[in-house]
Amino acid sequence: MTWNILNGGGDRLPSIIEVINEQRPDILTLQELRGFNPRRENSRLENFAAAVGMTPHLARSGFGQPVAVFLRPPLRIDARSSVTWRLHHAAAVVRTGPLTVVSTHLNPHNPHRRMREARWLAARYAGDHLLLAGDLNGLDPHTDHAESLAALPSLYRRRHLRGDGSTDTRAIAALEAAGLTDLSRTAGSGDLRTVPTEGLRGKEFASTRLDYVFAGRAVAPHAHNLEVIRDDLTAHASDHYPVRVDLDL
Repeated sequence: MTWNILNGGGDRLPSIIEVINEQRPDILTLQELRGFNPRRENSRLENFAAAVGMTPHLARSGFGQPVAVFLRPPLRIDARSSVTWRLHHAAAVVRTGPLTVVSTHLNPHNPHRRMREARWLAARYAGDHLLLAGDLNGLDPHTDHAESLAALPSLYRRRHLRGDGSTDTRAIAALEAAGLTDLSRTAGSGDLRTVPTEGLRGKEFASTRLDYVFAGRAVAPHAHNLEVIRDDLTAHASDHYPVRVDLDL
């Protein structure tokens, strides 16, 4: 399961925890963990991890907001690393057995920088046993986005356009070019748009999909039942809906 919880959750955090406990994911990637400081005793990260019954690895950000990977026992963190400075936000990387899990949040403002971040992540981590998930802030290259982008104010439309005015899909295309599979295309069903939610409709969002789960060649064939979780809780818990997928590994 992956979810951008919006600025650390704030007073929405109990609803976020309730959703996670209802879904009980074995692997959880979260973005925008403002205020989740692992260096403080009795920290928000520590309390959150205890509330959902999972083991966390948080990557702090030099420019934006932290991201994290959480694993549910008996899964354990065999190795961990963080990308703090190279990305606008961050990437948290965990290895559990042969599986590498990356939680990331790509540049929301600049499509060229977003593309460079995606290419760098793909070059460093793409492999057969990879799960890469998060708020990628990019549009997929297989959908006509003209109508949804036309509804955006020009300030926010520029985030998804190339210099010639065409739709920018290079970040998602870079991950696909590295051999990763967008599981929404192979295992998804229903309405797969992840922004905006009904309760927190920001002007910066077109009605589209910005949150993804990508998988390597050894993982992708075992994915099914990918869906965007839409209910009364998720409609008001964040400005993004969470995405879940079943993996028979």
